[in-house]
Amino acid sequence: MAVVELIGVTKTYPGGTQPAVQGVDLRIEHGEFMVLLGPSGCGKSTTLRMIAGLESITAGTLCIDDLVINRVPARDRDIAMVFQSYALYPHMSVRDNMAFGLRRRGFSRPDIERRVASVADGLGLGPYLDRRPFALSGGQRQRVALGRAIVREPKVFLFDEPLSNLDAALRTSTRGELARLHQNLGATMIYVTHDQVEAMTLGDRICIMSSGKVVQIGRPMDVYSRPADIFVAGFLGSPPMNLLPATIEVDGGSHAIRLGDQRVPIPATMPASDMRPGPVIFGIRPEDMAVVTADSLEAQVATVAPLGAETILSLALPGVPQEALLRAARDVALRPGDHVRVACDLATASFFDPDTGRALSSRLSVGA
Repeated sequence: MAVVELIGVTKTYPGGTQPAVQGVDLRIEHGEFMVLLGPSGCGKSTTLRMIAGLESITAGTLCIDDLVINRVPARDRDIAMVFQSYALYPHMSVRDNMAFGLRRRGFSRPDIERRVASVADGLGLGPYLDRRPFALSGGQRQRVALGRAIVREPKVFLFDEPLSNLDAALRTSTRGELARLHQNLGATMIYVTHDQVEAMTLGDRICIMSSGKVVQIGRPMDVYSRPADIFVAGFLGSPPMNLLPATIEVDGGSHAIRLGDQRVPIPATMPASDMRPGPVIFGIRPEDMAVVTADSLEAQVATVAPLGAETILSLALPGVPQEALLRAARDVALRPGDHVRVACDLATASFFDPDTGRALSSRLSVGA
């Protein structure tokens, strides 16, 4: 295991007008599973490649166990990397693919055989050790790539979107294998993905990146529940958080949220004491809205999308320019055009500055 720390790490390519990665500060603890999450082009893979030694660092410091390794060659960093493309040698058997790196490092034959056999059994590859990659399924090839990294017993494992080439069912099963692998090895792992499901299910913490910068770092549910800005709020979650233009109104001692033509009182037990009157972006997750019969927001159903386990309703709120999404039960009996009443769980709401996009208050305080 190892501690990996990036301090102000920046990467600018020759001829580039903007850094591909800018001022990344990130510390990955011993045995932690850190996920770098973000859309294509956000700098997450470039950051991983700098850790691996496959890209030079323009500025900043990269440390492993307090040792600066900016200029340490990739082969001497004691890091194993698993790529999206498997990168297996087609003319070699599974056994030889897994053993190749150990042979190059001068391990003895008995040690190599012991390591390969142990890892192959753990990954369910024992029956395939004499096969070549062309005779394996995509999932089996990915497990060989994982096995080749595991046999080295490195300080740090790096994963660059390793499941992207797999179909949906195989991605789910391989995610489970990766989670078990981390539990069994207790190794430091850094995993790059654009898939939020992978990030939420695998990561001890998530580092969300956008335009080459770190936007937010935290535990999956903390980031999901308390996004730092509207980018995180809109990127994390499927469907994403509703981001609706609103206004905080104060009348005497009472507070309310104005959404279009309607006003939502903020209960006295839930004071927005840190919220100033004025325009905001009101953020609410689809699962934190519910169709009710009591007095609440009026809305009209625009679309109904049954997904099997649940139904996603798209709702038009009077005076609000965009529709809001609501996660409902799978057996909800509503059709487009129906008028409904909708309640929002204000205890889970987020508020953002409409100019900067930054969170004003992660959520309304409960209690005095």
